[in-house]
Amino acid sequence: MAVYTHVSAEALADLLGRYDAGRLVSAKGIAEGVENSNYLVDTDCARFILTLYEKRVDAADLPFFLHLLDQLADAGLPVPRAIRDRSGRQIQEVAGRPACLIEFLPGVSVTTPTVAQARSAGAAMGRMHAALAGTNLDRPNALGVASWCPLLDRCGRDLDAIDPALHGELSSALDHVLARWDNGGPRTIIHADLFPDNVLMLGDDVSGLIDFYFACTDLRLYDLAIMHSAWSFDPTGTTHDPAVGRALLDGYADAFGLTPQDRAQLPVLAMGACIRFALTRAWDWLNTPADALVTRKDPLAYTRRLAFYREMGPQLFG
Repeated sequence: MAVYTHVSAEALADLLGRYDAGRLVSAKGIAEGVENSNYLVDTDCARFILTLYEKRVDAADLPFFLHLLDQLADAGLPVPRAIRDRSGRQIQEVAGRPACLIEFLPGVSVTTPTVAQARSAGAAMGRMHAALAGTNLDRPNALGVASWCPLLDRCGRDLDAIDPALHGELSSALDHVLARWDNGGPRTIIHADLFPDNVLMLGDDVSGLIDFYFACTDLRLYDLAIMHSAWSFDPTGTTHDPAVGRALLDGYADAFGLTPQDRAQLPVLAMGACIRFALTRAWDWLNTPADALVTRKDPLAYTRRLAFYREMGPQLFG
């Protein structure tokens, strides 16, 4: 569920009155997502997404996100801009929350990507990275490699309440990854969360890249490793589809390039991605009240991926 803040019809009509966007016809809360409150808004001339930024998104970061979307859209990437009102403002206040009225992009997110869809999505990430080469934008990654040991310590032995082996498994994997992690690779702004639900598809073609609210500066290839971990496994992390994984890498290579040295780095980066998502999911699992609106995500879906990459990684990326 992702409607934490109720917006009245009167507040919506008042908001739309600041734009040349037509009159309100209907509005509906959108259940997908976990970070913000989202509404699908129809007027008599267009469709929009209204996003209200909840506590997990720092309002001070919004100019960065909006400049990033504008830069990518200017480069021809299918990303949704925040609409400017008649005075040129993108950030509004609605129901006591910072908010943006955002372009609606057609398409659906897929649960089980096909090979063709994975190739298109990999190519879209490659084009995104190419468009961001040399950008002046910068935002530290609060969930980057330096945060993993402190987060593991904060979770502590409570992890074993989720699974008796979880603390030991993550500790061992973290030692393995940190000993092999190379921070010297090319860095850029990365999406850092380009899961299938953040890519809109029309058939086999990408029609939208959305939800850039984890975007930050980090290793470029780490972005691809995160994407591989999300796209080439089923949601439980139990089944790996090698054809989908290869297609994702092939699409990226076609759009941006992928050297043998890049491929050699990806197994460790993919393990790091698994540690990051296992830890943050575990933290949420341990600290989200049972009656909260947010659906907790299973951290073990990423420890299963982690074990697979540790055993099979070099064969997957060569």
